[in-house]
Amino acid sequence: MRTIIGVSSNLKEDLLSVPMSNVRAITKSGGVPIVLPNLVGDGIEEIAGVIDGLLLTGGGDIDPTLFGEEPLPGLGNIVPERDQFELALIQKMLELNKPILGICRGAQIMSIAMGGDMYQDIYSQKDASLLQHDQQAPNWHGSHFVQVTEGSLLREIVGVDKIKVNSYHHQALRNMPEGFMINGVASDGVIESFESTNHAFVMGVQWHPESLIANGDASSLAIFGAFMKACKK
Repeated sequence: MRTIIGVSSNLKEDLLSVPMSNVRAITKSGGVPIVLPNLVGDGIEEIAGVIDGLLLTGGGDIDPTLFGEEPLPGLGNIVPERDQFELALIQKMLELNKPILGICRGAQIMSIAMGGDMYQDIYSQKDASLLQHDQQAPNWHGSHFVQVTEGSLLREIVGVDKIKVNSYHHQALRNMPEGFMINGVASDGVIESFESTNHAFVMGVQWHPESLIANGDASSLAIFGAFMKACKK
């Protein structure tokens, strides 16, 4: 039986959507993608029981009240149903020790689920001079570099100490929850990726490897390959 991967979805005006780049990344890596509904309440345990792994996709902003803050002027559109669904599903997947790969917003919500926090808008909240984290270039183009932490699972996966990534975000991780380590940082100090130290494969990346795969990016292919390998176990 082929590996089943739950793929989180956007919700707007009662319509679910997910970029096909996420679906293609899963199928190219040998899995069967199942787009998940943003259910609130029942169904979380059954969904977590069926899927072998969870891909948390990118999307809009996250409700800051979930990490104890009120909305700042730079906050964008939020979808409470998606926040609530993903928080509950993440916690269940972690309980079952099933693999999770979080992309951009997906990395952020995974951190929040475990007690971390984030910048609502890095351009108004960080004092340091920042790179362009919302690139004006095609999504298959890597626009800046990430330094990969020696000794991390990510370093083992990509095999190099620096990778070139794309970037489409104005929110960012701030403080890591207990049990997670930073494994990638941009030159301006923005946290770009992290991994769990307590689970077989739980990783979040701030960039979009699913889009870089279209350009044959080796690091992105390796990340999805490692995720799928963990899911097959």
